[in-house]
Amino acid sequence: MEWISYFVDLFLHLDRHLNEVIQDYGLWTYLILFLIIFCETGLVVTPLLPGDSLLFAAGALAASEGSPLDVNLLFILLTVGAILGDTVNYWIGAWVGPKIFYKEKVRFFKKEYLERTHRFYEKYGGKTIIMARFVPIIRTFAPFVAGIGSMTYWRFILYNITGGIAWVAICIYSGYLFGNIPIVKSNFSIVILVIVFISILPGLIEYGKHRFRKSRTEVSEHAVLQSKDEQQVNQVPD
Repeated sequence: MEWISYFVDLFLHLDRHLNEVIQDYGLWTYLILFLIIFCETGLVVTPLLPGDSLLFAAGALAASEGSPLDVNLLFILLTVGAILGDTVNYWIGAWVGPKIFYKEKVRFFKKEYLERTHRFYEKYGGKTIIMARFVPIIRTFAPFVAGIGSMTYWRFILYNITGGIAWVAICIYSGYLFGNIPIVKSNFSIVILVIVFISILPGLIEYGKHRFRKSRTEVSEHAVLQSKDEQQVNQVPD
């Protein structure tokens, strides 16, 4: 339970912990952030690493007086990390994805995440690669599912580059522009939670719609079966 408490504290106080990393490691912070973004987008087993909130916090700290971080260099490096991460994830999906997708139980990650992303992908097609950048968990599994499917690499890389640039730019520069506003700075944990909520909202809506459609289908099937049973009873001769 201790590691859960640490993870929650790390997540809610990203600005403070990231500032400690900057003080301890200086310019090596660029590499640390690059690796986190790369792993969150490139490794299927690390979907819970911070993405949107980390980018926002990095942008906010880059705007702080005396910070060694340059927001434009952050944008370039982390965009490259995000694009490379999705590329690696795509090829992992192409090589091992089919074996994993059709297994009943899969170690290291929840099969339901994969199935939820597959539904998202079926609805939005190739645009999922761009849209999923802004949705935690689905962001990690979207390129994996694209690799499993029939999307060609050249089509994928176009969506990948577009989504990577848009995601990093919006999150980094939002933090840079708004992260040091007094009300935001003094309520950073709440801002992080709002960012997370907005990020997962599309996934929650999609999941709710899926559950609603499934319930309606089950009710309809039950009604049809009940109607058939009643007809059979009525047809029985006296």
